[in-house]
Amino acid sequence: MALSDNSRGALLMMASMASFTINDTFMKAMADHLPLFQLLVLRGVGAVLATALVAHWLGMLHLRFSTSDRWLVVVRSIAEIGSTYFFLTALFNMPLANVSAIFQALPLAITLAGMLFLREKVGWKRLAAIIIGFGGVMLIVQPGGEGFNSYSLNALASVACVVVRDLVVRRMSAEVPSLMVALGAGVAVTLFGIVASTQVAWVAPTALDGLFILCATGFLVAGYLFSVATMRVGDLGFVAPFRYTGLIWALVLGLVVFGDWPDVWTFAGSAIIVATGLFTLWRERRLRLHSPPAPVSSPAARPV
Repeated sequence: MALSDNSRGALLMMASMASFTINDTFMKAMADHLPLFQLLVLRGVGAVLATALVAHWLGMLHLRFSTSDRWLVVVRSIAEIGSTYFFLTALFNMPLANVSAIFQALPLAITLAGMLFLREKVGWKRLAAIIIGFGGVMLIVQPGGEGFNSYSLNALASVACVVVRDLVVRRMSAEVPSLMVALGAGVAVTLFGIVASTQVAWVAPTALDGLFILCATGFLVAGYLFSVATMRVGDLGFVAPFRYTGLIWALVLGLVVFGDWPDVWTFAGSAIIVATGLFTLWRERRLRLHSPPAPVSSPAARPV
């Protein structure tokens, strides 16, 4: 039985979120062995080479787009540096599921930013969902509470950087290849890692570290390839909700690999974020049916 476009899109979205989360798991597993900036360099070199090869194979390895779009790629790459740094510092110091849960607020944050900075219309129902959703984030972060982890603020900073990144993408023309955008981000993050790593002592990786770096690189590239493919198959309104399967992966891998299990507040906050996010996606889908389509970035957007 042949799969429908929506079914293929849903499977690709789930594969993308699984790949990104497995990449996160490998990176977190190396947090106590190798410095952060060294990891950025080692993983980044492999990711950049793999992305460049795939872009060349697909005929996307070119700069045949406008100067204004090139500057937008540069600005997006700078935002990528911030999102990656803040995300990994949070990931290295927090349970995997907690970081993933905070990141599920990204669609809500992007919708709010679109209203504030792009003058996109957001009705009171979606605005109420956004406010409630951010209340769920506060349950996870627990500011001022006994369970507060200051690195939660890094996770929130990473979300803010991704919002900036997404707003920049919305300004790009359709002639900019998606893989060139990803390649530019990868190069920027790797260069940042090279410069920053000169200030720390490098550690000789073990054979296991080398294997983990290769796996992290492979799953990161796979996540982006699945993400690009997702945008070309099926209805975005149907496919986008499957991004929340990343939270399930984070819960399972966090327990199996690191022995972490979220507290009741994290579960409650996650449930609120997912529920309000799904409602927002549903409302946006209904509105999109009655308005011209707008350019969007990958629904599986994650830090490099």
